[in-house]
Amino acid sequence: MKEEEVNRCQIQEWYPKFKSVSIKTVIHELPESFVEYLLDDSGPFVLPASVSNDDALPNRVHNLYEEEDYQVSEGSGDEAEPSSPPSFPELELKIKESIESLGGAVFPKLNWSAPKDSSWISTSGTLRCTSFSEIALLLRSSDSLVHDLCHAYDSCSDRTLSRPPRFFLALRKWYPSLRPELEFRCFVRGRCLVGISQREVTTFYPALCEKKDSLKELVQEFFDNIVRQKFESENYTFDVYVTKDERVKVLDFNPWGAFTLPLLFTWEELEQNVREEGDAVDLRIVESQCGVRPGLKTAVPYDYLDTSEGSGWDQFLRNADEELHRQTRSPEAGA
Repeated sequence: MKEEEVNRCQIQEWYPKFKSVSIKTVIHELPESFVEYLLDDSGPFVLPASVSNDDALPNRVHNLYEEEDYQVSEGSGDEAEPSSPPSFPELELKIKESIESLGGAVFPKLNWSAPKDSSWISTSGTLRCTSFSEIALLLRSSDSLVHDLCHAYDSCSDRTLSRPPRFFLALRKWYPSLRPELEFRCFVRGRCLVGISQREVTTFYPALCEKKDSLKELVQEFFDNIVRQKFESENYTFDVYVTKDERVKVLDFNPWGAFTLPLLFTWEELEQNVREEGDAVDLRIVESQCGVRPGLKTAVPYDYLDTSEGSGWDQFLRNADEELHRQTRSPEAGA
């Protein structure tokens, strides 16, 4: 993998080319002071002071300096005054304006990644945000964003950068009606579509079995007519969403391999899947309850779980697979 291939997958790079076939997004360049705030773990967890008086969690979060645990008792000998929380008024006002322009609710994303692992901390349990304070809470609470901030180029053979020179915050319009079963990851090798996988692999959706052939045709046509013409890399993945009226929307691009998960494939399968002209692409979905990938509904986004050989999740999945096989072979399974 080359640095230029990783760079092409940054949302500020690909979105302008695919704006007409993606979800509405507003992108802001982040000041370095805000990036430093996201990386700073030297002190207590502090949200930025809001010039709009917004509170990310009004029912659960109190002013840090009003809590008893942080009061310095008289005569304690500790005269240090707590520092003021950071403030980013210019950025906050720009983000507020963008949220309003996108209908009042957005979900945030940095250059490559969204803070999926911190959705549990929001009042809705999702990435839905209506204010700068809610966005700051998700970003500051996320461990997965450390990838974007510090490790995006770790797998590059020609690595010269430790981080991108600039970071961006993409605010993407929140659509409450989006259905997770209609999101798919597409794998491109040698500029050919070699595989399509259901994106949400922790759930069995019976309706997908009936739509499998038509979905395959829609995604293949979208790739042939739009994606292949505009995206310059030879090898990459892209995520799409298929709407009720059978329009395909591109959601994201990711590099081939490295930190990108192959979902219902393995990378070895995909690298060996050389299609002849006219061959149908392989679309894989969870086709029964037994095909569900177990144990992955955690606060950690699936793309960042360590499932490599020997890891804890690797052993867990092996044990779960053995248990599923045992149950399906038992006499009671057919009862």
